[in-house]
Amino acid sequence: MVAMENGVPNGSAASIPHVVMLATPGMGHLIPLAELAKRLASQHGVTTTLVAFASTKSSTQHAFLASLPPSITSLHLPPFDLSDLPHGTTIETLMSEECARSVPALTEILTKLKETNHVVAFITDLFGMDSFDAAYSAGIERRYLFIPTNLHLLTLMLHLPELDISIPGAFQDLAEPLQLPGCVPIPGKDLLSPLQDKSNPCYRWMVHHASRSIEADAILVNSFDAVEPDVATVLQQQEPGRPPVYNIGPLILTESKSKSINTVPPTSSRAACLDWLDRQPARSVIFVSFGSGGSLPTEQMRELALGLELSGQRFLWVVRSPSNEGAVNDNYYDAASKKDPFVFVPEGFVERTKDVGFLVSSWAPQIDVLAHQATGGFLTHCGWNSTLESLVHGVPMLAWPLYAEQHQNAVMLAEGIGAAIRVPELKAKEMIAEVVKELMTGKGKGAEVRTTVAKLQMDALEGLGEGGAASTALAEVVEKWAADKN
Repeated sequence: MVAMENGVPNGSAASIPHVVMLATPGMGHLIPLAELAKRLASQHGVTTTLVAFASTKSSTQHAFLASLPPSITSLHLPPFDLSDLPHGTTIETLMSEECARSVPALTEILTKLKETNHVVAFITDLFGMDSFDAAYSAGIERRYLFIPTNLHLLTLMLHLPELDISIPGAFQDLAEPLQLPGCVPIPGKDLLSPLQDKSNPCYRWMVHHASRSIEADAILVNSFDAVEPDVATVLQQQEPGRPPVYNIGPLILTESKSKSINTVPPTSSRAACLDWLDRQPARSVIFVSFGSGGSLPTEQMRELALGLELSGQRFLWVVRSPSNEGAVNDNYYDAASKKDPFVFVPEGFVERTKDVGFLVSSWAPQIDVLAHQATGGFLTHCGWNSTLESLVHGVPMLAWPLYAEQHQNAVMLAEGIGAAIRVPELKAKEMIAEVVKELMTGKGKGAEVRTTVAKLQMDALEGLGEGGAASTALAEVVEKWAADKN
């Protein structure tokens, strides 16, 4: 669309197509948007401004934003007072409230950006739907919803306003799994966590966002057809009143900048865990990590440790202090472990497993670990970023979901496409050991999962290539901007 030179499009800012993206709190929202911005620059000569919230302004985020190419600039909204919200307010409510209160400030930012840039589109994710009001006020005609997860989540949200009326009781009490068009049947208790308690304000926020999603000119989804084939077919068919849907994923970190996306990185230039992996046989290590925001209760930490030991398999475990005093997503805004996590593993565990295991506190370079030849499995919380990273690097998964949409992701991956084995609900050490061995030795479901993931890896990479499905979908979106004379 526009010629590039040294990562920056040629031409004046007034003529280069420019996109503004609002990333609601959470690195899981910021990272894929940043990767979308990179792709827009490299493939189409489009520049981007990433707008983030003051509540997530940290050394971690600063380092990540500083690592982006010159075609992507960033700025932060001013802080907003949320002290009137009660203690224990859910993350979903906090994000929604912060976005709603930011509309006047965001309108001012967008208006100023339009004065010096050829702004062709505004993009935000699901929790930023109220920011469409700012785009309206600033006169930005094209507004897009970005779904950082998958088509299953999008389908649930598109149907949520009607489900809110037709299912008066709690979703977790549904007698049968919820069957949505093209989707894997999802048991009620595994549906999106903020939908589980209808009396909680976060539920009404989700219905609110879902109701506004149809205002988007189009919906961009960080997924690819092969991992959700049936629902992809359904959503590719145009439907009156629903924006067109474009599968543009997988959007994952495209280079090893992973030191900037978790907590404070090690002082050495290369993480010690990678040196340890260098000494392990190929495909012999299971990587254990619950994402940048997840933590386990003490008892589950203990059973996990003993299960890993009992399995006899090599492991690399990112350990965080337990979530006993809060929620399993306690680390959402700050991925650092709140206390020394090693004091919470069973006594003698580190010494007994020193020949087969490696523990790190809070942080590991996940992209580098998954890409390492010694890594043969991933025990994951099923956050969508982690899921896509695992698939792109061909690593089969054990599913141990914690919050958000992770439970329904686990159902889709394990019972739908067959890219993961679900860890039993009763997290006993014997059961954990059994599934770890099954995955790592390639027995039983382990063999099937390995085959499926290898195929999905090929599909994902082909889709990102020139003429691939993801590249073609994004090009179709960008073509609409070429005629925009604003």
